[in-house]
Amino acid sequence: MRLFIAEKPSMAAELAKCLPGTASRKDGYIVTDGGVVTWGYGHVLRQAEPGEYDSRYEKWRAEDLPIIPADWKLLVADSCRKQFAVIKHLIEQANEIVHAGDPDREGQLLIDEVLDYLHNEKPVQRILLNALDEKSIKKAIADLRDNRDFFSLKQSALARSRADWLIGMNLSRAYTLAAQRAGHRTTLPVGRVKTPTLALVVRRERELEAFKPADYFTVKADFQHVNGVFTAYWKPRDNQAGMDSEGRLADAAVAKRLINAVETAAEASEVILCETSEKKEPQKLPVSLSSLQVMAGKKFGYDPQTVLDTAQKLYEKKLTTYPRSDCEFLPESQHADAAAILGNLRETGKCDLAQWSDGAEPTIVSRAWNDKKITAHHAIIPTTVKCNLMTMNESERNLYILIAQAYIAQFYPVHVYDQTKVEVSHAGETFTASGRIITEIGWKAVYGADTDDKKEEDGATLPAMTKGDAVTLLRASADKKSTKPPQRFTAATLLAAMKEIHKYVKNPELKKRLKDVAGIGTEATRATIIRELIERGFLIEQTKKKYLCPTDSAYLLIDALPDEMTYPDSTALWENILHEMAQGSESLEDFLTGQAEFAADLCGKAIGLTMPLQGEHHCPQCGQGVLQQRSGRNGKFWGCSRYPECRASYDDQGDAPKKPDYPCPRCRQGELRLKNGKNGNFWGCTKFPACRATYNDKEGKPALPER
Repeated sequence: MRLFIAEKPSMAAELAKCLPGTASRKDGYIVTDGGVVTWGYGHVLRQAEPGEYDSRYEKWRAEDLPIIPADWKLLVADSCRKQFAVIKHLIEQANEIVHAGDPDREGQLLIDEVLDYLHNEKPVQRILLNALDEKSIKKAIADLRDNRDFFSLKQSALARSRADWLIGMNLSRAYTLAAQRAGHRTTLPVGRVKTPTLALVVRRERELEAFKPADYFTVKADFQHVNGVFTAYWKPRDNQAGMDSEGRLADAAVAKRLINAVETAAEASEVILCETSEKKEPQKLPVSLSSLQVMAGKKFGYDPQTVLDTAQKLYEKKLTTYPRSDCEFLPESQHADAAAILGNLRETGKCDLAQWSDGAEPTIVSRAWNDKKITAHHAIIPTTVKCNLMTMNESERNLYILIAQAYIAQFYPVHVYDQTKVEVSHAGETFTASGRIITEIGWKAVYGADTDDKKEEDGATLPAMTKGDAVTLLRASADKKSTKPPQRFTAATLLAAMKEIHKYVKNPELKKRLKDVAGIGTEATRATIIRELIERGFLIEQTKKKYLCPTDSAYLLIDALPDEMTYPDSTALWENILHEMAQGSESLEDFLTGQAEFAADLCGKAIGLTMPLQGEHHCPQCGQGVLQQRSGRNGKFWGCSRYPECRASYDDQGDAPKKPDYPCPRCRQGELRLKNGKNGNFWGCTKFPACRATYNDKEGKPALPER
């Protein structure tokens, strides 16, 4: 018996339809002439909690950290026990197994871990389902691969899962305990990707708080050439006075002198440089999940999770390919489907898709068709299944059009234009101008103004001129402008920052290395991470544009953690290692050893951490904790938040700690209490033996020295 194990029921149902014979549904599986199909519900197995390794870890204690499992333990998820029993029974009956998890790192692991858990030794093949339409599934069935080819991908997923456990379980406990010692009644979840993502928003908010607008001047001049008038912008010298650190002219007096010198100069002006070169701009690539999320966020205001959920629905309706893809390229073999897909899009009615498809040439092969850029999945594109836009809801329709638009653009020519650069010498100063003449609109006919991101001085139309031509100054001006504060993140722009994390890395060498790495997190997890930060109260969305703002808890967490955890340098480097591990060039064991050492180091830093105290009543004994109301055998009392390190306790008096009648004048941390000694009653400090202050008893009071 051949057994197919799909990741979820919907995928299993579509797979069964494409196998020979009539499909017969049973409890937890489907029987066909071509094999039996069963399914999981995502991760059937879960990572064991610390308390499931050892019951002493059920209570959070700093002295137990770090917790490093010697042998990693998986447990069957409670919600999946019945289905797991079905899978186990079917594996025992099968003589051949087909791994049908999603074609990505996580999809590879969640079926492999079940097979490993059950000590399967039967042959396993791998099917890569990048689309759920009949043609794609049947093609995938005919092209099964040996599952051993994907061992490195599984190792990468396993490394990610275990690293998240090591960082999350240990550092969340360490820094939560540190916060609680300072009186904060909160839990501080620390995550390998989650924390540096939150830190991006915290730092952006602090940039805004500290921002002070600064004035600067843009100097430009209009010149008359025999063939027409054009505007050129002043180019400062290398040693120009009055410039700020960003290379802008910030000194008003210098700007005024410059304009005066330019306008009063008697000498003639001359074109000292005139270069024209042909530029070609290749087709914008098809979309990955991240690029789709960013585009939809900017154009429609959709949050990343909505985009993922909607793309998943389009995939399950067989209208688009696998949505959790980090790839923007396409396999060369799929170019043969272009005519059919474009033909379907022409029939979508009186809409942009039909118009764009009419102008497409299916024989064009853009840079997107590149087998060397393909791993387990490819860019998100329309399938060969015809769509009816009228049956879609608004978000489905908008996303389908974005996906199809990017696909159609591959069948338009490259965008071609002539770029001209001009320099003019006048009054000893240099002015520059540039302009372009489009000679072939190409794929930009599909996008129009959406791709028009040229600078102000880059879009001018220049008269025909050559080097050495004379020009005449008509006027000069200095436009006063002010620097603008950085914009707050939205969910979409924060996701883009996670993908382009090299821009936020401090180390310049690491920044270069990480430029080509796909950021932190994965296509499937970035949206979830942002949503969790909002749901757990670390970020809130404000205004109609849903700008993300950090809460007090976010500041507390980020300020408590060392740079190693809040800056993305380490996380981005880890992601790079995981990527290389998927290619087979990194070791799982070495990576996890490094993660364990990192967790141990940061747990050690948490022990000596000083955090701002939260609470009205600071502990008079240790001075480092706060008194918190508790319940004991004899009713309410007040104890120090640093217990058991500090065992200070005070009676309750009107929902407040009763202040000591006689604070110790020597140590100023303890209090004097009546004791009985060999020679009768005396008063001693509660901090004994650290403080050995003693005083005679005088009518029930300590005989304190007069001040």
